[in-house]
Amino acid sequence: MDFIKDVIADKKSEVVLFSSTAIALYGYDQGMMSLINTNFDYLDTMGISKESPLVGVIVSVYYLGCAVGAVLASYLGDARGRKPSIFACLAVTALGNLLMFIAGLGFSQGAMTLMFLGRTIMGLGVGGIDAVIPVYSSELNEEGGRGKALAQEFQSNIFGLNMAFAINLAVTSGLGKENQWAWRIPIIAMQVYPVLLLSFIYRLPESPRWFIFHDREGDAHVALADIYGEDEAGGKLDELKKAHDEESSHSIGYSDMIFPSSQQFHETMVTVMGQVNQALTGYGAISVYGPQIFQLLGFDVSTSEYLTQGNYISYFFLMTFAWLYIERVGRRFLMVSGAFGMAICFCILTVLGGLAMNSHRFGIPNLAVSIPGSITLFVATGFFGIGWLAEVWLIPTEIFPSTSRAQGSAISVIIWGLANFAVTLLTPIGFNNLHYWLFLVFAFTNLFAGWWTWAYSPETGGRSFEKNQAFFTASKEHNSWLVTRVSKGEFRHLPRGKEGDGVDGERQPLLAADGA
Repeated sequence: MDFIKDVIADKKSEVVLFSSTAIALYGYDQGMMSLINTNFDYLDTMGISKESPLVGVIVSVYYLGCAVGAVLASYLGDARGRKPSIFACLAVTALGNLLMFIAGLGFSQGAMTLMFLGRTIMGLGVGGIDAVIPVYSSELNEEGGRGKALAQEFQSNIFGLNMAFAINLAVTSGLGKENQWAWRIPIIAMQVYPVLLLSFIYRLPESPRWFIFHDREGDAHVALADIYGEDEAGGKLDELKKAHDEESSHSIGYSDMIFPSSQQFHETMVTVMGQVNQALTGYGAISVYGPQIFQLLGFDVSTSEYLTQGNYISYFFLMTFAWLYIERVGRRFLMVSGAFGMAICFCILTVLGGLAMNSHRFGIPNLAVSIPGSITLFVATGFFGIGWLAEVWLIPTEIFPSTSRAQGSAISVIIWGLANFAVTLLTPIGFNNLHYWLFLVFAFTNLFAGWWTWAYSPETGGRSFEKNQAFFTASKEHNSWLVTRVSKGEFRHLPRGKEGDGVDGERQPLLAADGA
């Protein structure tokens, strides 16, 4: 009991717990829609067939909401503070989820319209959370532990995915696919996340860095005293003021980031391509349409659903390797090796998928193909979790200064939303038309993602913002974005030895873990 009390009373632990739970909310939606898409009552209520393209549209419109929500939340986060922005996003998420739950409840006309509206509104909220939480978390973690902290938080994303699918699987097994409550219960169960977080957010500190940015030194001092105690608050305040003074002359807007002639266009393209490449790995589609993929490999419907749950559980535990190694080998190594590993897995799945669909012609027992196919899919899932789940969200928080960090994170979520909108929209169409050949498409897109990351994405781990900015400055001098050519390839890997004396003001931890 004393340990629990200490965790609750510790602001550092509270922020990590809150951020992890918020990110689990994002994972819940992916697991939630997997079995809802195959529920007969849901399809009947929406007035669509299982093969209808509208199945993918309902799933994917959520990501468009995420893209818009990221912009609105980042603006609110800069103007009003991180906490008010997170609060608003949670409230909007709860509203959208409620609209999804009541779609077609006691009426049929307009059910699909209300479902579309609910998905879009919920996307606004979740997209905002995805934009603000990584910024909020990274601002409160030291440079040597940013990757580990965010990877641990994203492991909770997979917990949300597991929780949603487990609830889905339980109610579907108990009530059947013809029962409306088998798809409504998993939707309304999601309310536990925003309600719990809304009731807890008042305990969190606002970012002292945000207070300083808005010339509210008194509030910053109070926040720092709440975190560190009165004895250390003064020194921490001086450090933040110094960092702010160094940055105050560099006001950054979106116009300074999105045009080729913009001063931070290079950083923006690294962020954009990180999210595009994550979508190209194909795992966003696999997480939503998991049961259908196992069916393609030759399993029946029930077995496919249980295997999907097993894959998600394996995903959760394998994600542990991400936060164990992200600070040891770097973001870049994990991303490149993860992409090439998935490319190999998808090549194998193409062959096995073809054998599964033609097993009767070749006289091959189903299990002889299905079992190795399942193992390969489990391995591919692990490659994605270790190499691509957290890294693309982490990098923008390490290459943009505090004056543009919220905008950089928002751009990341916008591209994530648009890219996943396209992938989740096209995946069911692809499986209906290309069948197992879609795996080969994902193999080539993973090869591209791995090559681009190796060529153009610098290693940002273990370096302060100033050190990471040195890469982009040097790239202009070399007139090249190739990592191997800039600064003699220094950014191909983590820095060797210590960077210098101490930690700079911009990356000074506000909530550094004890003993880290």
